[in-house]
Amino acid sequence: MSTSSQAQDVARRLYDAHETFKEKALTHRRFKHADMVPLLKSLTGPLSVSQVSESLEKRAIYQVKAGTGATKVLLWSQMHGDEATATMAMFDIFNFLRAENDGFDALRQAILSKTTLYFVPMLNPDGAERFQRRTATDIDMNRDALRLQTPEGSLLKNLQQILQPLVGFNLHDQNPRYSVGKTGKQAVVSFLATAYDEDRNVNDVRQRSMQLIVGMNRVLQQFVPGQIARYDDEFEPRAFGDNIQKWGTTLILIESGGFKGDSEKMAIRRLNFVAILTALQAIADVSYKQEDIAGYQAIPENGRALFDVLIRNATIMREGRPVLVDVGINYNEVNDKAAKTFQYKSIIDDIGDLSTFYGLEEIDATGLTLTPAYVYPDTLDSITELAKLDLPALRRDGIVAFKVQKAPKETFPGQAVHVVNEGELPALPLQLEQIPTFLLKKGNQIQYRFVNGFWKDDKSTIGGHQNGVID
Repeated sequence: MSTSSQAQDVARRLYDAHETFKEKALTHRRFKHADMVPLLKSLTGPLSVSQVSESLEKRAIYQVKAGTGATKVLLWSQMHGDEATATMAMFDIFNFLRAENDGFDALRQAILSKTTLYFVPMLNPDGAERFQRRTATDIDMNRDALRLQTPEGSLLKNLQQILQPLVGFNLHDQNPRYSVGKTGKQAVVSFLATAYDEDRNVNDVRQRSMQLIVGMNRVLQQFVPGQIARYDDEFEPRAFGDNIQKWGTTLILIESGGFKGDSEKMAIRRLNFVAILTALQAIADVSYKQEDIAGYQAIPENGRALFDVLIRNATIMREGRPVLVDVGINYNEVNDKAAKTFQYKSIIDDIGDLSTFYGLEEIDATGLTLTPAYVYPDTLDSITELAKLDLPALRRDGIVAFKVQKAPKETFPGQAVHVVNEGELPALPLQLEQIPTFLLKKGNQIQYRFVNGFWKDDKSTIGGHQNGVID
């Protein structure tokens, strides 16, 4: 069996066995530093845990070390506090490295004997607390590689300078609406061998990045065919990835994108688990040297953003005349006060000729007219009065909007309804940035009832999150 075929086989076995190693305490992306610390402190076996720094707000930043090999590898996640997919995958890898007698002992031993691994999960714990990209200083740490004004950024540079690892894994999440080139397929994972200079030259250090990515792309294609992309490699002089490559450590950027129907990114967590472990195997046995970097350039670049929903060929009425438009809708996550969960607040992102775009979900509205939704005739005192109404019957009649006198904006209704607290109902007329609540009608017959960008009558939630909205 060829080396690449062996890697494919190992990847398939890891993929199938992932549930065995999955850290069961991590079930959603918005876990906090306090949720992670007990998991770190419970690690044993070939793993050792130490505190290596602290954040601006005095949260401990930990390093997990494994292996005794000569080749050093540094992996860090959640440089951006709201990009938690790879942190979950790291804990799955910790469980894998601690296991035994499961058919993976040879792989485990190869990695631990040939490499020394240094993991830094949740590099930005203050950002994770708020589930925001930036640190508590409101600085984007990935633009702080030169000034080093964040303690977290200073730590990362110090680790690279002291350890001088052969390879570094910079683990991120990207916009889930990127496509794979112009295919219209969602980019589930994107890779990048960062540039180290403006001319994007390729030296031995960057070539190794490309070779490792070629291998990871190959093994992941069997699980998400046609849904792996390559991030733009324009040189960013302030970024850690570009500078670490320049400082002599081979840098691999992994961006976790989106996977339809998987808002908490459990499927992409699994792909991270497989990609990282197979790459570590390639580093341990140096099999990456057999890869042709032409395979890296052949990976399609991230394409223009998709829409969550794209309505094609709808008719709207403006100044008494029909206008044919496409409507692009995106779902935006809104954190609750504690940033532990979220609800969706959707917007109309674009209107017009969107024939060069794609939607994760599409509706052909040819022959349909987009009109405002109907409003319940009485003003309710509070949201709780919705429970007294026959909402399914009202919905069938196109009544999905309700005026309420007392409707705190930080709450969400428990039904797929649009609560109007002040102002007018959207779609009078249809405009950019509106909340997409409207009807699509064929003559007098209602074909689709949209509330906050969702239209499936039998569901008030998606991915466990309510679709109703207060405006």
